[in-house]
Amino acid sequence: MNRRQKIGKSGEAAAVRFLKKSGYKILEQNYRTQLGEIDIIAKDRQTIVFIEVKTRRSLEYGSPKLAVTPKKQRNISMTALYYLKVNDQSNADARFDVVTVFTGGGQIDIDIIKNAFELAYL
Repeated sequence: MNRRQKIGKSGEAAAVRFLKKSGYKILEQNYRTQLGEIDIIAKDRQTIVFIEVKTRRSLEYGSPKLAVTPKKQRNISMTALYYLKVNDQSNADARFDVVTVFTGGGQIDIDIIKNAFELAYL
């Protein structure tokens, strides 16, 4: 595992702890299909939430919020639709959140952007 992967994994672990403390129930982590990957699938009350985690140690490459490109949104959307279908949840309430983890300066700052983007499949 390279340095970037280690930073990503530690960011995802921090995000999971944060989400659990915020009342989310974690259903899946690193859910992979041929269509793509979703970092975390969780339940927030009755809503299934598909969560992309972005971790940064500095703002050298810009805000982690900006790293969820339209192409990434499409991949997450298609994977989410697949997940809902195979789990017989096609009528469930669902949304897409982005969790940003900033680990600069010896401290961890975690932020959640609820409804970060809409279903993107075009």
